[in-house]
Amino acid sequence: MSGKTAETPQIPPSNALDIPASQVSENWFEYLVKVHPHHTDYGGIVWHGTYLTWLEEARVECLRSIGVDFADLVALGCDLPVVDLSIRYHRSLQLGMSAIVKTRMHEVTGVRLDWDYAIVSADTQELYVTAKVTLVAVDRERGKIMRHLPANVKDALTKLSTLAK
Repeated sequence: MSGKTAETPQIPPSNALDIPASQVSENWFEYLVKVHPHHTDYGGIVWHGTYLTWLEEARVECLRSIGVDFADLVALGCDLPVVDLSIRYHRSLQLGMSAIVKTRMHEVTGVRLDWDYAIVSADTQELYVTAKVTLVAVDRERGKIMRHLPANVKDALTKLSTLAK
């Protein structure tokens, strides 16, 4: 041996998904979830894909709470597909547990919508997941990115994004 000790490879920290504890309770839309058997693997631990479903449910309910119903977007010919997703699993949820999915729109840039998420325990003492999701507005008929959001949607989303700041 050359005197060097073998180092265990480490995953570099990702500050991009860290949400300071002081910000977790400020200006977030909250969506309560409960872990049912179909959310888990055979060990009773929430399957990683379930968290993505909860993020979307929270986002759709947040939009609905400000008067933007997803069905109305579809009727307008607008879809909001995910184009970027980052998720960090801090701690696992287990069968029977409840949690709060907190979401807020971070920014609206043209037709790009950036969302932040934190999934926390019902008492907000435990952090389970942090995530960032980017959506873009797409014209459903043409299958192309829209040049502009529908005016009423843009107004509602702009109000929502200013609340998050």
